[in-house]
Amino acid sequence: MPTSTSEKGARQSLIAQARALGFDAIGVTTPDALGPAPERLRAFLATGGHGDMDWLAEKADRRADPAALLPGLASIVMLGMNYGPAEDPRARLLHRDRGVIASYAGGDDYHDVVKGKLKALGRWLCTTHGGDARVYVDTAPVMEKPLAAAAGIGWQGKHTNLVSRAHGSWLFLGALFTTLALEPDAPHADSCGSCRACLDACPTHAFPAPYRLDARRCISYLTIETKGPIPHEFRAAMGNRIYGCDDCLAACPWNKYAHLARERALHARDALKDPALADLARLDDAAFRALFRKSPVKRTGRDRFVRNVMIALGNSGDAAQLPVVEERLTDTAPLVRGAAVWALSRLEPGAVPGWRDRLLPREPDAGVREEWGLAA
Repeated sequence: MPTSTSEKGARQSLIAQARALGFDAIGVTTPDALGPAPERLRAFLATGGHGDMDWLAEKADRRADPAALLPGLASIVMLGMNYGPAEDPRARLLHRDRGVIASYAGGDDYHDVVKGKLKALGRWLCTTHGGDARVYVDTAPVMEKPLAAAAGIGWQGKHTNLVSRAHGSWLFLGALFTTLALEPDAPHADSCGSCRACLDACPTHAFPAPYRLDARRCISYLTIETKGPIPHEFRAAMGNRIYGCDDCLAACPWNKYAHLARERALHARDALKDPALADLARLDDAAFRALFRKSPVKRTGRDRFVRNVMIALGNSGDAAQLPVVEERLTDTAPLVRGAAVWALSRLEPGAVPGWRDRLLPREPDAGVREEWGLAA
């Protein structure tokens, strides 16, 4: 059926309004455009590759049916906001006494930034063109990446994230569901070719095959989602990554067309660009909350974050960091104490027996006691 003049006008004005609000990419698709994505999700869940992210499994069926989220859903508008960093974030990995926070988390929480703009766009659309609308940014069972590919914004790369010809691997995604019928865009073809740069860049070999991720091996999952101790087999590979990991994204050759994010709220704050591990290790809960105010990092909580910092200190190879590690051996959080034991064994194995003799007899936590038993 031909697109009406009013539908074309709504689409054109929607694109203009989205760009005025700060979105860098926009495309339209239909509620039935997911194709094989739901079945691929079910296969991924069947392997257990989602780890402890039970919410993925609990809402898998709802993810397969976008129309369930909005009665009368006719169109899905997918929007992307560039968060390209000022430089290749992998350069920071060379400074082993500094912590590396993933590029997406260096500024304000993208959920708040993107959703605020999405809400404004939804209100404008309903007021100007009628209908009903809902907006989502990682807050509902929406398969954003397959929908964005269907809407022509980019394609899901071999690292499973969206890749754009204009923005590389640096796009935040948001969805606007509307009852208005808008002309859909053509899906974007996969343009990865034979390249496997993202797969080869992964420090923990989290990709069992192209387009397949085992989250249980991913540093982003380990540093953010893992609630207990980080498995020993991945600790050395973490290096000084203390929140998330950019490696597979940063390795993408399409980043040569990317540019610095124009939304200043997404730029890395000075305090989070190259934070000293020693300073981060000494954060109490109040200081942690103050430092990461409005940041997605805050959601991990102080204990998990300082656990990550302890792993990074153990990987620093710098004996000068020993005093701050020793301070955390008596931390109030067992999660931190256990990681500090590991860091101590890496920085100064000869110091382990003395500390173990002093602390192990009165250690109440079984996990920390196990760390002492494994320490050199």
